[in-house]
Amino acid sequence: MIDIFTKGFLVSGGLIMAIGTQNAFVLKQGLMKQHIGSIVLICFLCDVLLITAGVLGLGFVLEQVPSLGQILAILGAAFLLWYGFNSFKSAWRGNSHMELTDASQQKSRLQLVTMALAITLLNPHVYLDTVVIIGGVGSTLTFAEKQWFLFGALVASFTWFISLGYGSRLLTPLFQKPKTWQWLDAGIGIMMWWIAFELLRYFF
Repeated sequence: MIDIFTKGFLVSGGLIMAIGTQNAFVLKQGLMKQHIGSIVLICFLCDVLLITAGVLGLGFVLEQVPSLGQILAILGAAFLLWYGFNSFKSAWRGNSHMELTDASQQKSRLQLVTMALAITLLNPHVYLDTVVIIGGVGSTLTFAEKQWFLFGALVASFTWFISLGYGSRLLTPLFQKPKTWQWLDAGIGIMMWWIAFELLRYFF
């Protein structure tokens, strides 16, 4: 069953590691050391829920209820436009670098957990990757094989978010310069708005 485990690990890892809003959020909070443990846990638990649902054959729900995808698209676009605007504002003002040493600018655990949930669950692409694609691959397996496939997929998710959240600190020397933070914030803003417009195009 090692080959099935490896298949689950590679399929899940390939999708999760793609640059996206969730990874950008985890990277930034990891650099800022803001409740990264809670954020990593939330991202992983969401993957546990969605990937398990997909592998166990619930991917057909999104296909049978197209309106659900549209609702998620419009809510996700609104949130990403707001988040992207704040990223551009932060890039303009250089706020992120200041937040590293200014305790008054730190966000609470509840605020960051709420943002992590919104970024994860309001993005239809997350459901496409986890429920539909990973679940679709898993649906071709026997029940015994599905368990190993699911295990591999979840190990990939856990490994990635731990590595991204805590490994990002290795980049701290690079981000001691305010200009680097401004480039990161600008890049995040562009990414958020690009995905938001893609969601709006899907909706309309």
